[in-house]
Amino acid sequence: MSTYFIGEGNIGSPPDYREFPRDNAEPRRLLRLNVYFDNPVPTREGYEDRGGFWAPVELWHTEAEHWQALFHKGMRVLVDGRTVREEWEDRDEQPRVTFKIEARRVAILPYRLARVVLQQPAEPPAPKPADHEPAGEA
Repeated sequence: MSTYFIGEGNIGSPPDYREFPRDNAEPRRLLRLNVYFDNPVPTREGYEDRGGFWAPVELWHTEAEHWQALFHKGMRVLVDGRTVREEWEDRDEQPRVTFKIEARRVAILPYRLARVVLQQPAEPPAPKPADHEPAGEA
């Protein structure tokens, strides 16, 4: 069972990146974020958190390795995806239920950022002009 989810929260720990090899194919790549989704309510003094929850966010994508360096602990993100219920047993063989979020998109929100640096990809060098004139011209 799954349900559409969209929420804002803060990354609570460094991203966890993993690769899963496959026979004769490019490996599957997973970036896992631990996010606290809060419920900030405006007050006279600023904001008050009125209940929130921690949830693992999984982002499966070929560029997950690149995004690992992009996301950092404390960063504010907007997560768009679906919640998935997982049933499991703990060490004492007691049944447990948790929810994770399988993200379609994770956007960085501009809170708590000191600066943003955009870089263009390196362009190939322009061809050099010929050092000599073509034959037949004088």
